[in-house]
Amino acid sequence: QVQLAESGGGSVQAGGSLRLSCAASGYTFSLACMAWFRQAPGKEREGVATIRSDGTTRYTDSVKGRFTISRDNVKNTLYLQMDSLKPEDTAMYSCVAAPLRWLCQFETSYYNYWGQGTQVTVSS
Repeated sequence: QVQLAESGGGSVQAGGSLRLSCAASGYTFSLACMAWFRQAPGKEREGVATIRSDGTTRYTDSVKGRFTISRDNVKNTLYLQMDSLKPEDTAMYSCVAAPLRWLCQFETSYYNYWGQGTQVTVSS
């Protein structure tokens, strides 16, 4: 049974930092494309960052230079380091997995498994 459990969300002021974690189990983590998506109230879900099994990363333009996605294939854990946070980063952040997929996409339909999400709130 695949499980994705996010943690690390919270409330911070603009300019602050948070580090999200996602503990994965039930599949071969090292061979999966992993990603973070977010959804703000009243807005569509959007892809934030992806990371391939070889460590290749991609970011949506609005977070480039501020967010860093990484993975630990020994601990089966995905991370998202978020620096210089802005109020527009406020959203529910979800960890997603596409097992046995070499490439990564920002399409929601690409991912088989989703975590419950962790709330990030940035105040001005």
